[in-house]
Amino acid sequence: MSEANTKPIDAQYYKLLEELQMVDFGLLELSLYLNTHPNDMKAIQQLNQWSEQRHKIAQQYELDYGPLLQFGHSYSKFPWQWIESPWPWQV
Repeated sequence: MSEANTKPIDAQYYKLLEELQMVDFGLLELSLYLNTHPNDMKAIQQLNQWSEQRHKIAQQYELDYGPLLQFGHSYSKFPWQWIESPWPWQV
């Protein structure tokens, strides 16, 4: 790990990744449900709430540990952070 990351990998790193996985799972399930129930307002509201929660968790992760995604979906500090490891899917 280089000095590009602001924090070393710690318990918070894994906690944020686990939270993202849980929220992503819920978002996927809600999206699949809404494909067959497009008029379920309560499910749409829940999807939007979880989307907002995911954004907040991802933003905190990226501030502390660097980009989650590539190709313009995440910002990078200087120097280029994407080459830092481990990448989110490697843990």
